Amino acid sequence: MPVQPIRLFGDPVLRTPAVPVTTFDKELRRLVSDLTDTMLEAPGAGLAAPQIGVGLRVFTWYVDGELGHLVNPTLDLSEEKQDGAEGCLSLPDLTFDCVRAMRVVATGFDMHGEPVSIEGHELLARAIQHETDHLDGVLFIDRLDRETRRTAMKAIREADWFGAGTTVKVSPHPTNGFGL
Repeated sequence: MPVQPIRLFGDPVLRTPAVPVTTFDKELRRLVSDLTDTMLEAPGAGLAAPQIGVGLRVFTWYVDGELGHLVNPTLDLSEEKQDGAEGCLSLPDLTFDCVRAMRVVATGFDMHGEPVSIEGHELLARAIQHETDHLDGVLFIDRLDRETRRTAMKAIREADWFGAGTTVKVSPHPTNGFGL
């Protein structure tokens, strides 16, 4: 399947909540395939449908050699927290420490409409939370403390890609290990 352009910070689709998937058909399977190919090419640990301009509640992940996807996710988060580096393919080359739940149980469906439940710890938990946020129109920089968010916004304004448009073709060269 073709690699898709990734929408960058500033594109309104990234701030628009995605709608639930109601039809589990060939088009949905193609979307999951496009998301997977684009995420792996970037490379990233996850990619949500809005990041390629599709307003549906679907995301993919690739963490610790495990490749997966989830449709219409709902999350049950642990009270235990983790604080660590997080980046985003829609904010290339930028990484900031972000607090997330240490564990997550995500329920939803696979691309065929079968119910699934995914339990994630540490990086997988971070990726699942990050991608679900994308489906809600939330970016990880929204979860940063005030001072870190101020630093992040300054870095975004100074980034080479900022203001150059809202989409970019993904590069086959890695930018950082935490692109979600």
